[in-house]
Amino acid sequence: MVHVAPFSRVSRGRSLLAGAAVGLLGVAAGALPADASGREAAGAGGDRLVVTVRHAGRADGTYLLRCHPGGGTHPDPGEACAVLERRTTWGRDPFAPVPPDALCTMRYGGPATARVTGTWAGRPVDASYDRRDGCEIARWDALVPLLPAQGGKPLPR
Repeated sequence: MVHVAPFSRVSRGRSLLAGAAVGLLGVAAGALPADASGREAAGAGGDRLVVTVRHAGRADGTYLLRCHPGGGTHPDPGEACAVLERRTTWGRDPFAPVPPDALCTMRYGGPATARVTGTWAGRPVDASYDRRDGCEIARWDALVPLLPAQGGKPLPR
């Protein structure tokens, strides 16, 4: 028979003190400001992405997207967050690159490029996009309106 002794008052007090310290660090981390690029200081939580678009015409620029609740400088935060929610499923990265062994059409979709950095679903994001072939075009188009539609209406400024 194994007997497990209950926590003593000292160890219970230390556990409560440690828990309170961790809780205070969490509150402080949530209050950290974003730097000039829109990236938040280390330790900040939540769904926050910086989207930088180049060579896409009037949609060029850098946008901050916040989800839960939606906001930021992105022109359509509600729909951008919704497309990410739909693409986020267990065991699948919504920002995953095209697999190296994928067979792609040699269709060129234009010079537009994008980079998405930040945090989504508690995980760091650093993804690059272009439209150099059919697979990359499909990957880009799957994230519209997070990324601007090409050949269609540009993101408003």
